[in-house]
Amino acid sequence: MNVFSTLLRQRLRRDRWQLLMWILGTALLAYVTYVGVSESYGTQQDREALLATAIANPVIMLFRGLPSGADEGAFMLFLIFPFLAMLAAFMSSFLAVRHTRMDEEQGRAELVTATPAGRVQPLLATVVHGLLANLALAVLTALALISTGLGVSGSLVAGFGAAAVGLSFLGVGLLSGQLMRTSRGANSLAVWVLLLSFLIAGLGNALGTPSPDLQRIESSWLTWLSPFGWGENSRPFADDNVWPLVLCAAFGLALAGVSVALQSSRDLGASLVPERRGRADAPAGLTGPTALVWRMTRGSILGWAVGGLLTGLLATSLAGVLADVATKLPSVEAILASISADASIAQGAVVIFFEVLGILAACAAVQTVCRARQDEVHGTAEAVLATPTGRVSWLAGYVLVGFAAIAVVAAAGVTGAALGIAGRGGDWSLMGDAAVVAAGQVVAASVFLVVTALVFVLAPRLTIPLGWTLVFLAMVLGLFGPLFGFPDWLVHIAPIAIAPTVTGDGVALQGLWWLLFAIAAIAGAAAALMRRRELAPAG
Repeated sequence: MNVFSTLLRQRLRRDRWQLLMWILGTALLAYVTYVGVSESYGTQQDREALLATAIANPVIMLFRGLPSGADEGAFMLFLIFPFLAMLAAFMSSFLAVRHTRMDEEQGRAELVTATPAGRVQPLLATVVHGLLANLALAVLTALALISTGLGVSGSLVAGFGAAAVGLSFLGVGLLSGQLMRTSRGANSLAVWVLLLSFLIAGLGNALGTPSPDLQRIESSWLTWLSPFGWGENSRPFADDNVWPLVLCAAFGLALAGVSVALQSSRDLGASLVPERRGRADAPAGLTGPTALVWRMTRGSILGWAVGGLLTGLLATSLAGVLADVATKLPSVEAILASISADASIAQGAVVIFFEVLGILAACAAVQTVCRARQDEVHGTAEAVLATPTGRVSWLAGYVLVGFAAIAVVAAAGVTGAALGIAGRGGDWSLMGDAAVVAAGQVVAASVFLVVTALVFVLAPRLTIPLGWTLVFLAMVLGLFGPLFGFPDWLVHIAPIAIAPTVTGDGVALQGLWWLLFAIAAIAGAAAALMRRRELAPAG
């Protein structure tokens, strides 16, 4: 027991700052969403009208929760529960992989298994660590909702509902760590399962049976194939069902049990899914560090590009729907106006969705630069730098590929916008608006690219947590700030909110020159400081 408690304390200490950001961020999102919803949809009539519109448009249902009535608490959870659950799921799956496959990959697991801890106790400590993290998330999220004046019962179901989905994906992350040979492969598998589950739950809700007054939906059978669907069917502040949350927890613990069995039977460092055999000879194009980075990251860039394509498709497909909603609900029209200046409603829809595109592009860029830190920790960077490749050229390869990733995601978004217009016979003038906003978001995403590169140079160990935290903060401020009623100066801290955009009669440059100046200055500082930086392995 002493060995187990030591392992658990080590995990809690190692993850304390990362978990603090995940947990507090989830609780804060719940709190500010309630504040924003109570201000923007303060009347029962407004909430009923928005629910009716959403239920009548299945595409909206793909990305929202399960409608359970127009009361304040239930309405708020319809808007935000899937995102609370998604934060818990990301936290849990990353935690699971970090303490299983990544430890094996970096040689730490071999040292631990040589002690009396053996092979199973570290995995059990990781399971308990994940349980405690989700318990803390559930309690703080529930307290955040209770502090707004919402009911205790519904708040507890909401908090523990998000955490229950997190437990499901703790199991997914643990199993991914047993299946895949690398931590990157395990994280990728867990993320794809997460996104697929999210879409299955949304599709199941969209195909569900609405009530006659269009205020509630009974999910279709498809929703019950997804942990997100189980969590949503707890219906906080409406039915307060607990048994779907038990199903989530049982699913996660069952996967954890399977992972323990696999851990006991396989060789350390091995995986159930074997690595693909590499080529005997490198292709002709693989002639430098930049080409090598592209080769290693092209799969993840393709995944972000698919997300960009879908975002662009939704932007023009839903433009007409949002225009109808705005004409019925002045609160929605005010939110669109605050985001898109003097643009029309259809242009405002494009602006909103293309800000999401900017976040996706920023994620692709940050992930690419974070790969530099992973290569440094794993020792592969040392082999590259032993060649005539200099430190600045080596880092420049990641930055260049990161910018290419931004451009690819933006281009995919514009392509998706064209497909959306063609599919619905819409207004082709929106294509010009989409191109302008996409170009502006390329500039905004490039800020995250160079900032992450500078963090990598100055504080290597913070590269991954700080890079992703900055993107998360920009998403909250830029996308949700107008909904939450944040002051303009706070919203405009997010680069995506001050990128060039469209207005009713032209283009608004907004903070373009400031963004370009920041990109040039930060990139220059990163290059200058990289010249004298030594390798910084993990430790």
